[in-house]
Amino acid sequence: MSFPRVTDVVARLRRRVPPWLRVVLDIAAVVLGLVLVIRPTTALDVLAVLLGGGMVLTGVVQFADDDSVSDAPAPDEGVSEREANRRSRWRLVLGVVWIAVGVFVLLWPGLTVRLAAGLVGGVLLFAGALGVIGAFARERTWDQRASDGAFGLSGVIFGIVAFSWPDITLLVVAVVFGAWLLMLGVSGLWRQWRARRAAHHPDLVPRTAGRARRWGRTIIAMGTIALAVTTAVVTTPLREGSTVVDEFYAAPRDTPDQPGALVRAEPFTRDIPEGARAWRILYTTTGVHGEVRVASGLVVVPVRTELDGAKAWPVIDWNHGTTGYAQHCAPSLQERPLWSGAMYVTRRVIAERWAIVAPDYIGLGTEGSHPYLVGEPSAHASLDAVRAARQLEEAELSMATVIWGHSQGGGAALWAGALAPTYGREIWLRGVAALAPASDPLALVQRVTNVTGGSIFASFAFEAYAKTYPDVSYRDYIRPGAETFLREMAQRCLSDPGTIVSVVAALSMGADLGVFATDPTTGALGRRLVENTAPLTIDAPLFIGQGGADSVVVTSTQTAFVNRMCAAGQQVDYRVYAGFEHAAVVEGYSPLIPELFAWTRARFDGEPLPDTGCTRTDVPAR
Repeated sequence: MSFPRVTDVVARLRRRVPPWLRVVLDIAAVVLGLVLVIRPTTALDVLAVLLGGGMVLTGVVQFADDDSVSDAPAPDEGVSEREANRRSRWRLVLGVVWIAVGVFVLLWPGLTVRLAAGLVGGVLLFAGALGVIGAFARERTWDQRASDGAFGLSGVIFGIVAFSWPDITLLVVAVVFGAWLLMLGVSGLWRQWRARRAAHHPDLVPRTAGRARRWGRTIIAMGTIALAVTTAVVTTPLREGSTVVDEFYAAPRDTPDQPGALVRAEPFTRDIPEGARAWRILYTTTGVHGEVRVASGLVVVPVRTELDGAKAWPVIDWNHGTTGYAQHCAPSLQERPLWSGAMYVTRRVIAERWAIVAPDYIGLGTEGSHPYLVGEPSAHASLDAVRAARQLEEAELSMATVIWGHSQGGGAALWAGALAPTYGREIWLRGVAALAPASDPLALVQRVTNVTGGSIFASFAFEAYAKTYPDVSYRDYIRPGAETFLREMAQRCLSDPGTIVSVVAALSMGADLGVFATDPTTGALGRRLVENTAPLTIDAPLFIGQGGADSVVVTSTQTAFVNRMCAAGQQVDYRVYAGFEHAAVVEGYSPLIPELFAWTRARFDGEPLPDTGCTRTDVPAR
């Protein structure tokens, strides 16, 4: 059967479609479009079904409507039969494409995110291009040209937005396609309402139908352009990174082959408080497999006054909380370097006349994989930062050191405290303060994926473990289609504008271990997570502070870890602060802060630690 004959058959079938069915199809398009726009965080498998069903519905609407893009021409508009047939053929082609792609997505819902998103974005571009071309066809009125052109241009813009998004996620394409489907249904309902009004009030048609049709088409057309442009403008800032890694972080060819060596240093002023001066440093440390790596960090010291005399500054070895996994997520690169890693009390530390040595860790700032939640290399980076900083003569640092750390850095602090007697023997370690520490990575990964946005932290951890350990792979643990989500999440820092995309994408993962197809506590990953549980014994005095309302590192998990330390004979000063969340517990207003300063001051002053064994203090909410 020739293509013109097929077109004729479709045209006859279209004329037999009852008006009520067209209304139902248009309403279905509006409803499905709203669902996709308002609830894009539907679980991945359901989202694929909604997208596939929406594409099939779009194709059916193409067949059922007299004109799926603009109003059908009135007899007095002088459209030739040839022109009408040409438009009908293009609608037929477009309808077949929509249905074919929709069926493909429905039959293979486990498609990779990138492929499924590419299919939807590609069809949007194709449909949009046809609309733009149709706007320049002969025998078209100005309002028909505006309508076809606007719908077509909006499709092109939506398609470009989908393809230009860094990770082309189903989430973004779902919103884009939902908006397109919504506009299609609204325009179809407008046509059906106008046709019904004309049928019931034929006497009004000569006076008002032409004007209403033209202005209605034009208003809807301008609305589609406004929506498409708004989408493009709003999403543009989200695609921008927040920081750029400069040449300071590049390892020189003559890098020392021993850890703890200062490679270079330069003055640093960004967000450094008055009364302090700072440097950023590059130094050597020991990597995951014993190799020498370079790492970066900051050194901040008080400005010396006459009252200080000639004493050297006691050192707070600050291990920052999670800032991200990617190279550009180093705290020293951020707009507020120390604050970004949860050091909210820099001024108070300087006022105490203490110095801060703040490592970025391996792979943040410098090249190579960042061993996120991997214990030994995190401890090496912490201890080597102190050793290297002491080689900066201008800093005038003392030998006395107290290690602080929060969250990821709390785990690093526990590891550094345990390894200091062997790895950092020249460091005079006076104490370790671990604040809401990630002491048990296995429990943390198992728990965090059930927390809102927790898949972001899971993406950092899994990317790190997959890069660190050859027996851990995406194929064995990650849900089909979710790998792209996870890899792209891992490339955004928590301070990046695009993190909002990671948050919304994380919501789309659903509950029940979120991104994981296999329980992360089992197999090779489970074993590796257990290997990186913090050691149970530390020679130095130990303070552990925990928020009682912490939803990331929950109190029950921390308490269980502390109980294991106690059973191993470790003396622990464990304090739980009722009502405080994960980050709030280290904010300046938290009761933990004055207690932490008092405890640290006692360590630097050499006060003997009472032999009280393991104690838990529950600090009530104020």
